[in-house]
Amino acid sequence: MNILLDTHIALWAITDSPKLPKLAREAIENISTQIWISSASLWEIAIKHSLGRGDMPISSEAAWRYFQLSGYQLLAIKAEHAVAVETLPAHHQDPFDRILIAQALIEPMRLMTHDALVAKYSDTIMYV
Repeated sequence: MNILLDTHIALWAITDSPKLPKLAREAIENISTQIWISSASLWEIAIKHSLGRGDMPISSEAAWRYFQLSGYQLLAIKAEHAVAVETLPAHHQDPFDRILIAQALIEPMRLMTHDALVAKYSDTIMYV
């Protein structure tokens, strides 16, 4: 199974945060699961970390290094992903979450999130 992690789930996973739900940890650690990180998440981390946001505890460079060491694959933003954002319902206004949703739906892969609004987009989104 291919799982795209939303930014917070990804950060919680690499920092071994107690905020990471047990179900998420089990799915991420499952050897038959391929974990993906969007380049949009690295962009989000870079922006919010540079602004001193407490919810982005590490730099994008450090996050990228940890993602690579963890064996996560990078999902680049393609034109198809960007175009698909326009057709999404307006459940959620965060542009980073919207591109992650579009990527997961287009590829297709499961998006793992801890955001109930994101989960409204599809039954293929894993709300943990």
